[in-house]
Amino acid sequence: MKIESEKLKRYALLLAAKDSEYVNKMYGGYFNVFVEAFGDTEYGEKWDLFRVVDGEFPNMDEINNYDGFVVSGSPFDAYGNEHWILKLCLLLQTLYLMQKKVLGICFGHQVLCRALGGKVGKANNGWDIGLRKLNIVKDFSTHSFLSDLEEIPLAISIIECHQDEVWEVPKGAEIVAISEKTNVEMFIMGNHILGIQGHPEYTKDILSNLIDRLLSNGSIESGFAEDAKSKLYKAEPDRKCLERICKKFLKREMEFINGKI
Repeated sequence: MKIESEKLKRYALLLAAKDSEYVNKMYGGYFNVFVEAFGDTEYGEKWDLFRVVDGEFPNMDEINNYDGFVVSGSPFDAYGNEHWILKLCLLLQTLYLMQKKVLGICFGHQVLCRALGGKVGKANNGWDIGLRKLNIVKDFSTHSFLSDLEEIPLAISIIECHQDEVWEVPKGAEIVAISEKTNVEMFIMGNHILGIQGHPEYTKDILSNLIDRLLSNGSIESGFAEDAKSKLYKAEPDRKCLERICKKFLKREMEFINGKI
């Protein structure tokens, strides 16, 4: 039960990708995928959708009403100069100055880094698709938003799908996790910025369908796709742990019972 005296929490998903036919059919769109992973609407919070990829942004006079923002993945390059990407960078800079909580996922992780002064580009080691083990390199339980979260393992498996990466984090940022493929898997700035290169919100069926689409449009070769799909079903991502981290980051002022964060 949510504490009665607590005001309604509001969150915004800044969607940087168009809904795929598969995700629309199976989940009703990416918005539902994110809310299912990070939301607790039964506890009185509200989530809004802004399709930034289509130029739909929150009004500047409304952003103070939100407690947190999530920036999704995207097929676009975070270092691109499309108008909506440049506008998104300006919005992220504003949110940073306002000390609003911002969680960046994949493209969101990269564009957040770019907006705040870091460097992003093509991944030095090419595509990373499938399950990837992240190594935690900094004890980020010392940060207030995770201070009362149960112990975080030193290695976490996450679903990945990217060919771009963060080359250099912004000044003042701390790298939290790395992998054998990517030097910046997670980074933190203070207690209100969190970037994650992988997809804590993805299920394996979503990635499997995405692999099929990348193969069909020529982005990856058949041997690579077959190898990624075969490995995908040999292990499980640590979704519950990753969801706890993301939800605790977004809602650290909220109080829950019955095993909730």
